[in-house]
Amino acid sequence: MRMRREALGVSQGRLGRQLGLTFSQIQKYEKGSNRIGAGRLYQIAMFLDVSLGFFFEGLEGSVGGLEIRPIHDKESELVEAYRAIRAEETRSSVLALVRSLAAQRAEGRAASG
Repeated sequence: MRMRREALGVSQGRLGRQLGLTFSQIQKYEKGSNRIGAGRLYQIAMFLDVSLGFFFEGLEGSVGGLEIRPIHDKESELVEAYRAIRAEETRSSVLALVRSLAAQRAEGRAASG
């Protein structure tokens, strides 16, 4: 977070004001003294103009029981393309299609396993 903030020339105070926090809260996030919740991390990513995956680059394995794997370029492209769809009905249709395809694949693996 600090690396991206500094690369953009944004002060801790400015980032804090944008998020409704004090600069000391931002400082604690950057030092790792305080954990950053998912919602807050999303806000930070949007302000710093990066994907959520940016904060997890280079991490693989398991952290706190959650499997972490890198997001591949194609996955990132898919997310960006999905976000670009403005019509809610179209977004719902795309999501239904992807879920259907994933379910078919899972069923195929179960049948062969």
